[in-house]
Order: sequence, then C-alpha cells, then structure tokens
Amino acid sequence: MIRMRLKLTNKEYYTAKREAARLGISLVELLRRSLRTALPVNDTKPWMRYAGMVQSGDPASSRHTDDLVYGRKG
Repeated sequence: MIRMRLKLTNKEYYTAKREAARLGISLVELLRRSLRTALPVNDTKPWMRYAGMVQSGDPASSRHTDDLVYGRKG
C-alpha cells in the first residue's frame, strides 16, 4: 500500500467526514471507494469494481465470510 498526503478544502473535508460517518466507515475508506468508482473498470474482471463495497451490517463479517457467501453449514 502506498501512503500519500492529500489536501482538501474545508468544505470537501467536512462533507466527506459526514458522509463517512453516515456510512459507518472511515474517511480513508470513503476516499478509496470513491476512487474505485471513478477509475476505469478492468474489463477482464468486471466484478472487481464492486469488491469491498458490499456491507452486511455485521462488523465481524470478515471472520465468517464463507457463512455469508455459501450459507451456514448445517
């Protein structure tokens, strides 16, 4: 991962902070998602446009991804 600095106007910053809070994500995650939306799609993997953008509402969902994707074993 590459670290970078970014300058925003006060309005951009506070608007983005409010939107991130509304979505329950960090400002950095909001910016990453925004970039993914703006960048061209890799035509060989069109589904990658949506990778990391689906929310389950479960903060521990990454611990049981298989259950979410394939259903609970039973």
